[in-house]
Amino acid sequence: MGTCDAGRALKVAKMVENDVAAVDINMGCPKEFSIKGGMGVALMGQPDKAWNILNTLVTNLSINVSCKIRILNTPEETLELVNKLVSSGIKAIGIHGRTKDERPQHAVNTDIIRYVAERISIPVIANGGSKEIEKHSDIYKFKEMTGCTSVMLARAAEWNCSIFRKEGLLPMDTVIKEYLQLAVDYDNSPSNTKYCVQNILRDLQETPRGRQFLECQTLEQICTIWDLGEYCQKKQSEYQKMGIKGRWQVTPDELEPPYKKTKLGDTNLEEVNQLKACFIRGNFNDLNLPKARLHAWCGKNGHDLPVYDTRQVSKLFQTILTFNGKKYTSSFWEKNKKFAEQGAALVCLFFLGLVTEDELLQLGSIIK
Repeated sequence: MGTCDAGRALKVAKMVENDVAAVDINMGCPKEFSIKGGMGVALMGQPDKAWNILNTLVTNLSINVSCKIRILNTPEETLELVNKLVSSGIKAIGIHGRTKDERPQHAVNTDIIRYVAERISIPVIANGGSKEIEKHSDIYKFKEMTGCTSVMLARAAEWNCSIFRKEGLLPMDTVIKEYLQLAVDYDNSPSNTKYCVQNILRDLQETPRGRQFLECQTLEQICTIWDLGEYCQKKQSEYQKMGIKGRWQVTPDELEPPYKKTKLGDTNLEEVNQLKACFIRGNFNDLNLPKARLHAWCGKNGHDLPVYDTRQVSKLFQTILTFNGKKYTSSFWEKNKKFAEQGAALVCLFFLGLVTEDELLQLGSIIK
C-alpha cells in the first residue's frame, strides 16, 4: 500500500483485512508522483510519521504488517531507520539495496542489506537483485549474499515468471501464450495485458513481430500473434452471450465513483445517428482512416467538411460529428480524442452507405 496518512491507511486496510495475509507499506518507491504525495521514499525522511502509520496498522489489525524501504547512504544510517520502524511492531521489513536516487542501472548494495539483516530481530526481505538474477539458482545466491530470510523479485519475474521454477526457465513464447490464455479466461484489460507482454518481450519489441504487437489494441489482436486469436474470439463471444462486457467497452456510467450523466451542449442524443462501432487503430493504415476517407469523399462531391464536437468524462472520450445537418456518433467511448473522432467518422461513413456492415465486421469494429 502506498500511503502518507495513518487514518486513511487503516481505513483501506480494514477493507481487505479478511482477504489478505498481511499489509505492507511501500516506503521504497522513488517515483515523482509518489514522493509529491508524501508516499514512498518521502516517508524515509519522516521516520516519526512512518512509525505512526505502521504502529496504527499494527495496533488495529488482526493480520501482520510489514514495510519496504531503500537503503540510506551508509549502513549505520540505514540501521538507525530500520530500528525505528521495527519498534512499531512490524513483523518483517523489505530492503531494496539502492538509495532513493539510484535506479536499476546502478549496482545493488548487498553489503548494507547484510549489515542490517545481521543486526535486527525480524525477517529481512532482500530486494533489488533482478539484474543479477537470470535463473532460479541465482535467487538463492542473492539470498546468501544479503544474509536475508527471503528475496523479493519484481523485474526478473516480469521478464519471465518461470524464474521461480526449480526445473528451469520456460521459453519466452510459452510464458506469453500461457499468460495470454489466462488474460482471455479472466477478461483482463487489453492495455494491462499489453503492458505485461511488453515487459516479457523487452528488446524484442523492435523486431518485426514486436512492432506488429505494438500496433495491437485489442486482446484478440494480441492473441492472434501467438496463435490464440480463435480461442480469444470464442471466449469473448461466450462472455458477450452471458452479458459480460469486455473492459474496452466501458462507459462513464460504469466508472467508479459513479459519474453524473453529461450533456454535449444542447445535443439530444435521441436525435443522433448512433452505431455501436469502435475504432481499432491497428486495423487501419494511414490511407484508409475513417476521417481521411470521409473528408476525401466530401471534397470530391462538393460538401463542406464535417464538424467534430468531443466530450470527455474521466479518461473516456466520445465525439458527435455534424454533417449536412445530421449528427453521428459511436456509442463506444474511446481512450482519446483522436480515436473518438475516427469512431464518429466511421459511423457517418456507414450511414452514408460508404462502409458496409460486412466491412465493419472485417475491421473488428462491430460484433454480431
